Amino acid sequence: MAEYGASNIKVLKGLEAVRKRPGMYIGDTSIKGLHHLVYEVVDNSIDEAMAGFCDTIKVTLTKNGSAIIEDNGRGIPVAPHPTEKISAATVVMTVLHAGGKFDKDTYKVSGGLHGVGVSVVNALSKDLKLTIFCDGSIHEQSFKEGIPQDSLEITGSSRKKGTKIEFWADDTIFTEGTTFKKEILMKRFKELAYLNPKIKIDFRDERDGTKELYHFEGGIKQFVEDMNTKEPLSTAQFFQGKADDIEIDIALMYCNADSEKTLSFVNNIKTADGGTHEAGFRAGLTRSMASYIAKNANAKEKGTKITGEDCKEGLIAIVSVRVPEPQFEGQTKGKLGSSYVK
Repeated sequence: MAEYGASNIKVLKGLEAVRKRPGMYIGDTSIKGLHHLVYEVVDNSIDEAMAGFCDTIKVTLTKNGSAIIEDNGRGIPVAPHPTEKISAATVVMTVLHAGGKFDKDTYKVSGGLHGVGVSVVNALSKDLKLTIFCDGSIHEQSFKEGIPQDSLEITGSSRKKGTKIEFWADDTIFTEGTTFKKEILMKRFKELAYLNPKIKIDFRDERDGTKELYHFEGGIKQFVEDMNTKEPLSTAQFFQGKADDIEIDIALMYCNADSEKTLSFVNNIKTADGGTHEAGFRAGLTRSMASYIAKNANAKEKGTKITGEDCKEGLIAIVSVRVPEPQFEGQTKGKLGSSYVK
């Protein structure tokens, strides 16, 4: 029998753990995991937008296989970190669980796949180039497999503000290759633009010349209208509410269909398996329907019982909540578990 002692306990330093077990951080290393790298960087820009500091995000797929994400936010801080004694930007890029989203005064709510931030993208990239525009200067730093190749340096001057990240996913990590599929990304960017009506997402694919600008001033109300492919039975309705630190937006309509289409989101992340926010919406919708019938039913309809299943038929709905510290069930945030949201 092999000996098992203290010397067998391996300690992985820095981002080594991410490269050793990438699935723990991005769900898997298939095409789905590959595209999560782009989402993670874009979600950081969305956080800037939700905080009121960014209104344009540019995403470019290049002919040389990289993805470039640039926003016009404040830019990752470049000053030395008070405890790490290196640039705060370098800390964000190289340390797990480092970033402004952990400071409630910086971001009230934030998305991101696992809250581990852009450092995971850095770890799973064979090359990454960081460019920050702030304080009238251009700051740049390069990385390989998450390891800094130089210090953050001023390379020029600019009146721009924001952060630009270009990365090449590591083909030794991703089992199905590192070629981004524009259709997958475009679907996600369209969702984000509906959920955040004040932002513009400018997508470009230099490989085939595709250009698409996503901007929907009608928000999720426009989202449900665009989702409908059947005869509408009602106009789209939009509801907005806030309780404590939780904000909720709901848009819904009914159409002539047997099935339902309901999508739910938490901090812009799609919860494909629903959760407490979706359960709360369904319960509230059923109560409202039952109350309306009780108040407006004629003599023949008095006593009619309505169930949740009755309310589903022909329903098209979007439920979007913003929660400071959501608790999810599962590795990839597919289901919201925070009971207080309900």
